[in-house]
Amino acid sequence: MFESCLIDLHLHLDGSLSPRIARALADMQGIKIPEDEKALESLLTVSENCRDLNEYLEKFAFPCSLLQTPEALEMAVEMLEEELSDEGLQYAEIRFAPQKHTKKGMTQTDAVEAALKGRGKHRVKTNFILCLMRGEDNRAENFETVEVAAAFLGKGVVALDLAGAEALYKTASFGECFARAREKGIPFTIHAGEADGPGSIRDALSFGASRIGHGVRAYEDPSLMKLLAEKRIPLELCPSSNLQTALFPDISRYPLPAFLSSGIPVTVNTDNRAVSGTTVARELSLLKDAFSLSGEDVRLLLENAARASFAAEEEKVSMIENIRKQTK
Repeated sequence: MFESCLIDLHLHLDGSLSPRIARALADMQGIKIPEDEKALESLLTVSENCRDLNEYLEKFAFPCSLLQTPEALEMAVEMLEEELSDEGLQYAEIRFAPQKHTKKGMTQTDAVEAALKGRGKHRVKTNFILCLMRGEDNRAENFETVEVAAAFLGKGVVALDLAGAEALYKTASFGECFARAREKGIPFTIHAGEADGPGSIRDALSFGASRIGHGVRAYEDPSLMKLLAEKRIPLELCPSSNLQTALFPDISRYPLPAFLSSGIPVTVNTDNRAVSGTTVARELSLLKDAFSLSGEDVRLLLENAARASFAAEEEKVSMIENIRKQTK
């Protein structure tokens, strides 16, 4: 059931380099990495005793160091698509921050062009979301990302995002960037309600976010839950990631039932396949087992993802048809 119709809307490229991909990238560039497979995994995957989001984010330095040339970005996208196809995904939105790939001379435009070259070589359909980054002194880089997204909008890039240390760099500080995005007609999702509370989600909605990355802490505010349901704002849930960053003590406390009963169109995603050591199928299975979800419940989650995607309308219809075929 549901084979070949899975969808991942919240998937970070740099957090999704499997050991296989990391080794191929290192070999291609002559970068020395551990020979031992477990030692390599420890550089890519968060430990079981991860304390919080800030510790989780430390796992991105190593894979990002492997993604500093056009050839590396192209190869990473192609190999990731291969793995997604093998796992039965029909569609994925891969997100990355072009400004994080300029350490060896690439421009942000170069980075996007390279990623696009790696796309479309396997069965899964993919599009890109470009991330602005939370920080203190990267305002110019964030505005440049908006311009780059505008240039590639409809050519493989479908949206913008804001990622990074949410509790340290508040969502409210990035209003100007998203005002520029609105001027240029670029849709966007925003990481909010993960390390910071419901107020962060409200700020994202005030900017015009059409989806919320994570958004899991919305359950703390009943009036916000009602607003999300009324406006049909999708949440990009990433259960394993939220457990690893210590938002919840265990999966039984995860607020999925509250979201479903409120009528909020939630979706289930990986966040970072390598850092979290997961797949979409595993995330769905985790929730299915924890909350005794029926096949109909799982189908609803997948259809929510199809409708929430930034894909073209005809592609959304095709995805939903494929999902329903799998349940006959």
